[in-house]
Amino acid sequence: MIDPADSHQLDGLLRRHRIELKHGLGQNFLTDPSVRDAVAEAAGITPDDDVLEVGAGVGTLTVALAPRSRRLVAVELDGRLIPALRESLAGHDNVEVVRTDILRFNIRSAFPDGNEIVVGNIPYNLTGALIRKLLDDSPRPRRLSLVVQKEVAERWTASSGASLSTVAVQVFAAARMQFTIPAAAFTPPPRVDSALVRLDVRERPAVEVDDLQSFFRFVEAVFQGRRKQLGGTLGRISG
Repeated sequence: MIDPADSHQLDGLLRRHRIELKHGLGQNFLTDPSVRDAVAEAAGITPDDDVLEVGAGVGTLTVALAPRSRRLVAVELDGRLIPALRESLAGHDNVEVVRTDILRFNIRSAFPDGNEIVVGNIPYNLTGALIRKLLDDSPRPRRLSLVVQKEVAERWTASSGASLSTVAVQVFAAARMQFTIPAAAFTPPPRVDSALVRLDVRERPAVEVDDLQSFFRFVEAVFQGRRKQLGGTLGRISG
């Protein structure tokens, strides 16, 4: 059994499967085993829990989630990584590997009763769309434990409505930043630091509205108006 969070074992795994990582897909793997284990532990998974991993890659985090879970569904978009992922997961019979785009994946078919725990190392360009997919419709997950850019984590956990994403997240969940993760903990290292955020999903949204889609369109319009006002003010100052 291999541990792809070990940089030497990861190098060998990538060479065996002739894999070159793609920056455009946000392929930055955790290669600090202690940080990886801390991420898995912070998800609060018990042997009775069903887990969805977003962006399993070659199994860096997956191998730490599998022993903690009753059932783990590991979703990965890049088909080149699937054979390496399966090699990493040899012996973990409770893991189902699914090759698909998470934004197209039928989560409710995999977890019809909801209440799953969602874990993942999320590329920056996916965060907004993923949050909407996971939280817009019932039944919802019980918890999200996500590694995201530190800046995104700070917005999600802001004490006031600092942005549309702050409102969108906090309507559905209590957000808490667990810890920051330096860029050096990843291979290849990203340009910025990351953070682990835990989102404990509320039984009911904090805002009771009949149509959540309309609510978010309204909130988005408010923030767009604030940006336009700010732009006009700055224009007058600079003029």
